Amino acid sequence: MRVLAPLLLASALTACSMAPKYVRPELPVPQSWPVGDAYLRQSEATLPSVTYRDIFLDARLQQLIDQALANNRNLRATVENIAAARAQYRIQRAELFPQIDAGGTTTRREIGASAAGGNFAVGGTTYQATIGVSAFELDLFGRNRSLTDAALARYYGQEAAARAVRLTLTGDVAGAWLTYAADQSLLKLAEDTAAAARRSVSLTQARVSGGVAPRTDLRQAEQILATAEANIASQRTALAQDVNALQLLVGAPIDRALLPPPIEEAAKTVAELPAGLDSRILLRRPDVVQAEYELRASNAEIGAARAALFPTISLTGLFSFASTALSSLLEADSLTKTATGNIAYPIFRAGADRAGVEQATALQRAALATYEGTIQTAFREVADALARRGTISEELAANERFATAAADTYRLSEARYRGGIDTFLTTLDAQRSLYAAQQSVVQTRLVRATNLVTLYRTLGGDSQLDVEATGAVPAPQPAGRQ
Repeated sequence: MRVLAPLLLASALTACSMAPKYVRPELPVPQSWPVGDAYLRQSEATLPSVTYRDIFLDARLQQLIDQALANNRNLRATVENIAAARAQYRIQRAELFPQIDAGGTTTRREIGASAAGGNFAVGGTTYQATIGVSAFELDLFGRNRSLTDAALARYYGQEAAARAVRLTLTGDVAGAWLTYAADQSLLKLAEDTAAAARRSVSLTQARVSGGVAPRTDLRQAEQILATAEANIASQRTALAQDVNALQLLVGAPIDRALLPPPIEEAAKTVAELPAGLDSRILLRRPDVVQAEYELRASNAEIGAARAALFPTISLTGLFSFASTALSSLLEADSLTKTATGNIAYPIFRAGADRAGVEQATALQRAALATYEGTIQTAFREVADALARRGTISEELAANERFATAAADTYRLSEARYRGGIDTFLTTLDAQRSLYAAQQSVVQTRLVRATNLVTLYRTLGGDSQLDVEATGAVPAPQPAGRQ
């Protein structure tokens, strides 16, 4: 133990670190979101922590999201990547401690055998047992600790990547669910239009047979009917494809009881995010968190590259027991103790070590640029979503007014046609305008609902998808203090 004790003490020494002190960069975006005609005005406050259950209120959608989080294959692959990153951190962290090996050998020597009787003049068996530390590097300049800190940061980065996948998956399920709701409304609209067109065809057929209307009126009515019937077939295809998309996201067959009602009802089940948010909320977005941990890892690798410029000091300690008899192998007289120190300093490597520092520094600057770019992209995505949010309600109200006016115009035109006042072309135009207006209302309702999903996803603050209820990710601790 007198030999091993200095080695174990050396492994516990706190090494100096050559890594630059990490300072989180300033946000490369304004402190608040844009405000103006296209934006909702809002106060400067911190966004309260929410869960997807606070935003998506329909129990059917919540159940589909739960199933997707449990079954999705992409999410499973991400979880395995986390396990691999955790194992890599443990492998790298093991370099901070001595590796103790034990072994044993048996040697049989036979010298000078006689030709006649086969007796040996000299012979014997030697037994040897060893335990010790082989070439343990003293981490005086923090190379191994810096590499361990880098591995830990990348492990946390993989956790953030998993949260990004879960957040995206949740939003995708909600978006596909709402798309099915809109396609269901469009199918109902096409069926209603086809029913009205059939009545128009019957009426026009009767008027043509009675010599009251020309044959062109009948053909025009048949055009509206054919268009509506084609739309019915198209919407049925769209609904089947919507189910396929949901099944892919959920990772299992879907209970049709979990499918949504028409968009008019489904859109009401998506809640507003709390108003009043600061752009610093982007710091908890999973992709931003992942980019910051990559920046931390690159920062630590500069320390490892700098430490490589200094000498490498390693120690070897060995206990060895050797004896010609097993019974006396572990006796004190059989013990041999060896301790060896080694120092290595590269005198000439054609600048490779300094180039390693320059490479690590360049990669750190690239990681910084990526981090800032990720934040700027996130800011733009949220600002775009807020811009759409600021105008979509007005657009929906205008489309609803247009649809109401178009419905009244169609009703009046049909009455005038029945009374022989207007031509069927006027009625035909009114019917087409009404159909397009009703489709536009459905699409705008879908846009309004999916805009709320986009805001939820771009802000990235679901407490049930984060490590802690506050949405924070644990900061990496120095190696050896876990």
